[in-house]
Amino acid sequence: MSTSTTDLGKESVGKLLLKLATPAIIAQLVNVLYNIIDRIFIGRIPNGEIAMAGVGVAFPIIMIVSAFSALIGMGGAPLVAIKMGENNNDGAEKIMSNSFSLLLIISVILTVIFLVFKEPILWAFGASEATIGYAKDYLTLYLIGTVFVQIALGMNPFINTQGFAKTGMVTVMVGAAINIILDPIFIFVFDMGVKGAALATITAQLVSAIWVLCFLFGKKSILKIRKKYMIPDIKVATSIMALGVSPFIMQATESLVLISLNNKLSAYGGDLAVGAMTIMSSIMQIIMLPLMGLAQGAQPIISYNYGAKNIDRVKKTFKLLLGCCLAFTTFMFALVMIFPELLVGIFNNKPELVQITTWSMRIYFAGIFAFGAQSACQNTFLALGQAKISLLLALLRKIILLIPLIFILPTFATTMTGKLQGVLTAEPVADILAALTTITCFIVFYKKALSGLEKDKIASEVQTSK
Repeated sequence: MSTSTTDLGKESVGKLLLKLATPAIIAQLVNVLYNIIDRIFIGRIPNGEIAMAGVGVAFPIIMIVSAFSALIGMGGAPLVAIKMGENNNDGAEKIMSNSFSLLLIISVILTVIFLVFKEPILWAFGASEATIGYAKDYLTLYLIGTVFVQIALGMNPFINTQGFAKTGMVTVMVGAAINIILDPIFIFVFDMGVKGAALATITAQLVSAIWVLCFLFGKKSILKIRKKYMIPDIKVATSIMALGVSPFIMQATESLVLISLNNKLSAYGGDLAVGAMTIMSSIMQIIMLPLMGLAQGAQPIISYNYGAKNIDRVKKTFKLLLGCCLAFTTFMFALVMIFPELLVGIFNNKPELVQITTWSMRIYFAGIFAFGAQSACQNTFLALGQAKISLLLALLRKIILLIPLIFILPTFATTMTGKLQGVLTAEPVADILAALTTITCFIVFYKKALSGLEKDKIASEVQTSK
């Protein structure tokens, strides 16, 4: 067996998490640049605040595209790690190869549907006469590169789960570097505006996709994409999507949240409020993606040792993950509350937009400190293969709590400002309630899952002794 794989079961948990999570966190932070760099440059073109609102209207569709890559990538990667822990690399390769085929099929379907129906969808998502042109220009080019996005985002977890976190980090960094270089060239030098931003993004994703495939088809990868396993197996595909439905819902429902927010913010605050939400969603990404990096670092350790029945290492990894997640979200809460103007100024310096965004941020991010606990618990359920519980918790925060609150809370206010505040308050209320519920569920089901694992280990040892 490979050294990289063996380390997951023997090396110090703290060192392993640092080794695997640091590149993943860097990769996630760099990944934020794909959308944030676009918005920084877009915010500085003529009518930048309206153009930014237009891109914000298109962003839910972009999130849906990314969500499908998570459905396959985040669903298949833990299963691959569990198979590796069981010394079943052939089974792991079957899962990975099936995942690649599923991503290709999904790419074709998404591209056709969104290209055909993009305009009515954008109107439904909160576009206005002023923003619809920018939204269509950005989205049309972006959708052409859907297959590159699916491969780059959906197959990269299979590099990380084998222990090649640095290679997975390079996947993202190469793409981000190209995006940063091409953005000003396409937007300003070639005067392409928002079309230039979209073209820079899909070009970067194309290079990232090529990098990922060269590795997974190459000699360095422990597991390889095999042609004999690329014909989708219904049983394998079902297991991948069953586990991946939780991260899929987490990302797909984020688009539903943005649709709901954009509609209500447009009604109570106009295009300026939608522009403010575009900035806040970028800052939310800055907070969320490092948490995903921590989870990606912990996932192979938890999944591998769960498959190998190393109970103590599963427990140690979770505790370390929980502490890191809580420390990060608490720090970001303090930063947003104390220095909101500094963060807003990165995207736009128009006084009206800075003023409304600064005011909105202190309300919108008031419960973000609690999200660290929810992220750690939910991702641990995912790493343990507990698809149903992870799905329930994914639905809880956004579908059951947040989206209804966006529509309910404004009804208690009588002024437009009060209604706007009600929309924004929905986020912290949902964050805190979801975190409390997730922690409670985790205490109950975590013990049950590990108790079952301990019984299996004892039975296995007894059988071996015979």
